Amino acid sequence: MKLSKCFKTLVVATAALALPMSAVAAPIVIKFSHVVAQHTPKGQAADYFKKIAEERTKGRVKIEVYPNSQLYKDKEEMEALQLGAVQMLAPSLAKFAPLGVKEFEVFDLPFIFDNYTELHKVTQGPVGAKLLAKLEARGIHGLAYWDNGFKVMSANKPLKTTADFKGQKLRIQSSKVLDSQMRSVGANPQVMAFSEVYQALQTGVVDGTENPPSNLYTQKMHEVQKYVTLSDHGYLGYAVIVNKKFWAGLPADIRTILEGAMKDATKFANDVAKKDNDEALAAVKKSGKSQFVTLTPQERAQWKKAMDKAHKDNMGRIGADLVKEVYKETGYSPK
Repeated sequence: MKLSKCFKTLVVATAALALPMSAVAAPIVIKFSHVVAQHTPKGQAADYFKKIAEERTKGRVKIEVYPNSQLYKDKEEMEALQLGAVQMLAPSLAKFAPLGVKEFEVFDLPFIFDNYTELHKVTQGPVGAKLLAKLEARGIHGLAYWDNGFKVMSANKPLKTTADFKGQKLRIQSSKVLDSQMRSVGANPQVMAFSEVYQALQTGVVDGTENPPSNLYTQKMHEVQKYVTLSDHGYLGYAVIVNKKFWAGLPADIRTILEGAMKDATKFANDVAKKDNDEALAAVKKSGKSQFVTLTPQERAQWKKAMDKAHKDNMGRIGADLVKEVYKETGYSPK
């Protein structure tokens, strides 16, 4: 009996050693790079996606998350994805126009979304899906839209009326729409990588910027900005994208699991974005370093009327039919 047991143990051990290589293959590695802090909504959502994707694939996939521009800055990450140096990104929607997909700049149009309900009609509906499909020709597959939130303006002077913007050097992402938005109120837009903004504000290279509160707070911009205008004038969101060739090469069952994980991570991302922006505003207020400016309905209407010029100036660039589709979803009416 003892010999028989020993023999069985030996057989089991030998069989384990003889397993095909595929059974003990190294996990599929997905490098997920982004440019914001780990505790921002995007940072938290990336970590959540990593957690549930690894759990559900039972170790067959390993997600390596690189926050805060550890691997690539704003201008570098898209090329890195196309070359296959990283497999997954979540760039802001303004980053797609330089690739030649100018239609994504519809999300930069000021005041086009009044709330998350209007926004999600677009990002979670046929218009959003149609936009993601346009990335395929660039070697990119779009997976989802993640909210960051609605933007506030910050500066070292109170920005209350449109006249207050005159001559202010305000940092923007690389976007023709955002350039038009700032020029429509007399500001001088300055394109700059996100990782460079704090120092630029601190040294006076730029006077102010626009951001959702979570970015403003986690990058400590409020420490070098005296005023924050609670304008909610524009939206900042992300598209989670993957290298198309890499995605197509994944086993079908792995792809299905990852798509399910992304769907759940998207709900998490959007829920945490709203919560974190509210908490970031409270933290900025508590710090006492920035004073809040609240717009009256009349002042907000003045901003909107002036910034409508960005809609008119970019209608042809973005595509009139697309802009009108979004207007139909949101109920936006230019002045």
